[in-house]
Formats: sequence, C-alpha cells, structure tokens
Amino acid sequence: MLNKLSDLNICSQDDFVTALANVFEYSPWIAEQAAALRPFASVNELFAAMKSAVDRAPEELRLALIRAHPDLASKTQRAAGLTAESNAEQNSAGLDRLSDAEFVAFERVNNAYRAKFGFPYVVCVRRHTRDSILRDFERRLPNDAKAEAQTSIGEICRIAALRLDQFVASEDKLPVHGRLSTHVLDTHSGRPAAGIAVELTELSELGEARVVAGAVTNSDGRTDQPLIGGRPVPIGRYELAFHVGAYFADRGVPLSDPPFLDRIPLHFSVSDPEAHLHVPLLVTPWSYATYRGS
Repeated sequence: MLNKLSDLNICSQDDFVTALANVFEYSPWIAEQAAALRPFASVNELFAAMKSAVDRAPEELRLALIRAHPDLASKTQRAAGLTAESNAEQNSAGLDRLSDAEFVAFERVNNAYRAKFGFPYVVCVRRHTRDSILRDFERRLPNDAKAEAQTSIGEICRIAALRLDQFVASEDKLPVHGRLSTHVLDTHSGRPAAGIAVELTELSELGEARVVAGAVTNSDGRTDQPLIGGRPVPIGRYELAFHVGAYFADRGVPLSDPPFLDRIPLHFSVSDPEAHLHVPLLVTPWSYATYRGS
C-alpha cells in the first residue's frame, strides 16, 4: 500500500509504525524512533531519520537486525514463511527458480557464511543477478566479523531504501532506481530503425539464461519504455539481441540468403545498478557498431 508522506506526518504513532514496520525486516523499533521526529519535509529526510536510528543503535540491537533477515534461497525458510517483502525481493532475482547447481552453490555459501559469522548473509538482492550474488558471497567471506557486520548493515539500508520507495508517495524520490535503454540507427538509410524486435537476457554461469525484457523499436528507433526502469538494474552479465534481418528484408534491401546479419547479440555487463546505461546499435545489412551511452 502506498502511503502519502503528508498523511504519515499527521497519523497516530501506531498507524505510522504499522505502515513502515517492515521497511527494516521485523524491526518496528526503527519506525517507532522515526515517528517521534515528525513531520518530515521529504522522503529522503524520513529515510535519513530511520537510518540514523540504526546507526545510533547499540551493537546487540544492530546484530539482532541482521539476524532478522532470512537466508537466501532457503527452501526451509520459504516453507516456514518469509515476509511478503523478502519473498518478492528474492523472487525478483530468480532465487525461487534456481537450477540444481545454483541451489547447491547457494546452500554451500549460506552454510559457510553462517558458520563463520553466526548471522545470515544479507545483500540487497534487487541490485544483483544470481551470479553476482554468488560472487559477492565469495568476496565477503574472507572479511572479519566486525567488517562484515558493518557491510550487512549497509546492505540492509539499501533494502530499506527500496522498500520505503515502494511504501511512501512523496514529491521527492530516493536515489534507488537505474535505467537501461537502447535505440537503433539504420546507417544504411540514415534514419532511426523502427520495427526491430529486441530482447534482453540475463546470462548465468550455473543456471539457465533468463529473458528479462522484450520490445519493438518505435518510429524514433527506441523502445517505448526502458528495457529496465523504475528499479535498480541488477549487477551482472547480459545479452541484448537485435533481430535486424527481418527489418532489412521488410524494407526491400537486397540481402543474401540467409542474410549476412540476421540476429545481432551484444554482450555487456552492469556494475552500477542506479546508473543510466544506454546500449545503442548502429547497423547496416553488412556491419554494426555499438558504444556505451548514457
């Protein structure tokens, strides 16, 4: 449910806490502390107040906040019941659809992490693909407990910012969204290429590739909506495929049979989930080029 910031500023403390209790997983004490600081002029100010409550909390309470989070891809915890927010977040990264090899890999790193630190591995999964989560696991496992607890709190605050963005309507916005876009220029005719089917696929080393988005370019050679927008662009490796053979054939351009260029796959990686990444294609029936735009 989307709550207006103006309404949250004047409602009862109980209603405020009920609305925002799960911004931080199973930790309504954070919303309780923020409620005492109302009114907030912006959602950024509200988030700063909630984050400050976490930063000021004693070590044992911060540790309890970390332990309130579930293991990733845990079938046992899913059966027992996750919060709706955690369930949706894990599903967004495909953690409910792991291959057998991926499930084994997640179980291995979950167990190794808990055995070393005594608390669950926490990461903002909406900023990651399955592969990048596993790489992050391995990168963080050598840390000492103090450093890892601090990293976990940072990830929890990323999760909370995305949840608050979903829960609260305000004139300002939290800087939590990225954007992935494309356009196609037909350099054979010197005009935008309309009617080209494009498909975005998330690549994986252990599991199956996953189609993320599909669209057809409009009269400006762009898609009507970003391929990914209104959310972070998950860290990972991708293929963006352009079906150019049918486009040129439909325009009567003489082509070989089969055409020299039919489906053009561009492979690229995302490292900054909140950035705007633009991946264009400049194409003729016999050549193509791309670059990183913004």
